[in-house]
Amino acid sequence: MSHADVVIVGSGVMGAATAYWLTRLQPGLRVTLVESDTRYEKASSSLSASSIRQQFTCPVNIRLSQFGITFLREAEPYLGLPDHPVALGLQEPGYLYLAQPEQAAELQNAHHIQKQAGADVALLGPKALRQRYPWLNVDDVALGSLGLSGEGWFDGPALHQAFLKKAMAQGVQRLHDRVVGLDHANSQVSAVRLASGGSLGCAQVVNAAGAWAGEVAAMVGVQLPIEAARRTVFVLSCPEPLPHCPLLIDPSGWWLRPEGRFLISGAEPLQTAPGLPLEPDWAEWSDAQWASLAHRIPALSALRVERAWAGYYEMNTFDHNAVIGPHPDWRNLYFINGFSGHGMQHAPGAGLALAEWMLHGESKTIAVDDLGFERLVQNRPLRELQVIG
Repeated sequence: MSHADVVIVGSGVMGAATAYWLTRLQPGLRVTLVESDTRYEKASSSLSASSIRQQFTCPVNIRLSQFGITFLREAEPYLGLPDHPVALGLQEPGYLYLAQPEQAAELQNAHHIQKQAGADVALLGPKALRQRYPWLNVDDVALGSLGLSGEGWFDGPALHQAFLKKAMAQGVQRLHDRVVGLDHANSQVSAVRLASGGSLGCAQVVNAAGAWAGEVAAMVGVQLPIEAARRTVFVLSCPEPLPHCPLLIDPSGWWLRPEGRFLISGAEPLQTAPGLPLEPDWAEWSDAQWASLAHRIPALSALRVERAWAGYYEMNTFDHNAVIGPHPDWRNLYFINGFSGHGMQHAPGAGLALAEWMLHGESKTIAVDDLGFERLVQNRPLRELQVIG
């Protein structure tokens, strides 16, 4: 194929979701995904902790999560194929944010925003927390915010593969190559240049390059403040069960949740330079970290670290929020980038929003205008205050 209606740079979950929605909404549209890492060994889609929450402080993120949880619950009619049923392993035990006295007002403010947006969340005091989670030490906790429904975790790589397989069944092509340049004239991208030496003409281009999206934007002189921010996830075993364990966010900054018969946990990184090698930073596992976990969950004093992995947040350093939609000057260049750690859960809604924007000039199902590129140009950050890790 020498020309496509839409070329999507990157076929991770954002690129795959966009391709799926484009060809679902407009069958016959010629869409090509260009991907250099077809085994997805470095993709955030493969390395994500794959959780979903309603507890954000930006209403647009809550809207994306509300769509996302409905989609995950009903994924089979959307993504199922005769030879590939969809099994996402969705579990909804909730997220539990804990706050010490000095953090309680911030948690209450977030709760007010979430309730106004229709999120099913509750504030619990120490007594209620002890009754619900007797294995949890809340002696130094003033308040907890618990998602009563619509929060939990799922199989992220399975969601990515389901989007990809369904998109290709709908006629989307995937090209194993790497985009090295964008041909353009009069503020329009006319073709993508490929590492193999060829080029692919197009009417529209989507930057879905994940942690490498800034490099793609720079091909037309656009500054996109996105960095590959490494995060390490530790796999832990615990000799005692933790009944009804939610995804727990500790006041000190670490998070923890069940994963099968194990637990997984992470924290704010010690090294923050962009593009660090995708290797676990074992320095983040220390006696102090162990002590903090054991303080909150005494049973974890007997934990064992089984293994660890590292993945990238595609971190938007401007305001920790996604960029969705067209560039104000490059009108056939679209972005779906910078989700800063909450991309997997927002992929179903973000892909739909961008597909509608491209086909109809606006996102009709979910209002995502707040995440448009214009805010970067106008220096209007939309700050998400509940960023984990």
